[in-house]
Amino acid sequence: MLFHVRMDVRIPHDLPSDAAAEIIAREKAYAQELQRSGKWRHIWRIAGQYANYSVFDVRDNAELHEVLSGLPLFKLMDIEVTPLLRHPSAIREDDS
Repeated sequence: MLFHVRMDVRIPHDLPSDAAAEIIAREKAYAQELQRSGKWRHIWRIAGQYANYSVFDVRDNAELHEVLSGLPLFKLMDIEVTPLLRHPSAIREDDS
């Protein structure tokens, strides 16, 4: 299943910079691992914000929840999920 996900990161101002840097590094490694596996199909930064739009390709809602809750920044994010379905007027054969 494909899901469109918006993630807004809210790092607390009182979080020590070394702790923030460590969480951000773990987040990057995890995100890149998910991209290599094909589960995190697309990621786009939203200009001027610490936020992104992403497309995930996972088995179901439960797997998406597992993937998102595994993000090191998960507890510091506002996340909005929209399930995607193939449009009947689409001419492409694949879901990319």
